[in-house]
Amino acid sequence: MARAEYYILRDGAKWKIRHLDKDYPYDTQAAAMKAAVDAAHSSGKNGLDAQVLVQGRDGKWQTEWTYGHDPYPPRG
Repeated sequence: MARAEYYILRDGAKWKIRHLDKDYPYDTQAAAMKAAVDAAHSSGKNGLDAQVLVQGRDGKWQTEWTYGHDPYPPRG
């Protein structure tokens, strides 16, 4: 099954979501996370596996939200 992956990464003082080789800028990590989870949830409802991944300070990717495994909307 195809997977929709939404990557959240720092871009200078701001944040961005990268999806399908396109970047979408946000002022805060929280705003980027909400938008990414909303988009991933929509992808999941349309039959795709969907994940939101955040790049840590060490450069490694960490899964933050997965369609079908984590609550929607996320807590907090």
